[in-house]
Amino acid sequence: MNIFAVYLNIYTFIMKARLQRQVVIRKIVGGNRVTSQEQLLMLLKREGFEMTQATLSRDIKALKIAKTPDPRGGYVYVLPSGAVNLPDSKISGVNYLADGFLSIDFSGHMAVIRTKPAYASSIASVIDSAGSFEIIGTIAGDDTIFIVLREGIERNDVFAFLVKVLPTLKGRLI
Repeated sequence: MNIFAVYLNIYTFIMKARLQRQVVIRKIVGGNRVTSQEQLLMLLKREGFEMTQATLSRDIKALKIAKTPDPRGGYVYVLPSGAVNLPDSKISGVNYLADGFLSIDFSGHMAVIRTKPAYASSIASVIDSAGSFEIIGTIAGDDTIFIVLREGIERNDVFAFLVKVLPTLKGRLI
């Protein structure tokens, strides 16, 4: 094996580890009231990720996680707007689109959503405008949506995201 191949393998390993860590950071921040980097480091350690505060700071910056005033006092970390929850008014306005959702199939880092005719472009628009970390982008036809997933993202991550943007899909995704 030449030196280039060795460096490429090391780089690939590091990038995969970083992506996996960032996915877990997003899950923790999206599902918990995190008030400090120390608390986030502790929660990450429970998930098997040991890192320095400097690495965590870089991940927070890369993920565009911000601190915002908490109604209960102090500050909490939040994901970029639209990344976890869409405002209720937006959800109620797009929920009917789930009626057009038929199925989703995966192949590697790609997925294909089948819809009823004329639903694909609207559903793809909702997916794209939600600012998903899990999904890099979509291409929509009349009844089919092609999705490119970020490397390291699992089916359950995609299902959870889809339920967040189209809540009435809950229980329909396998």
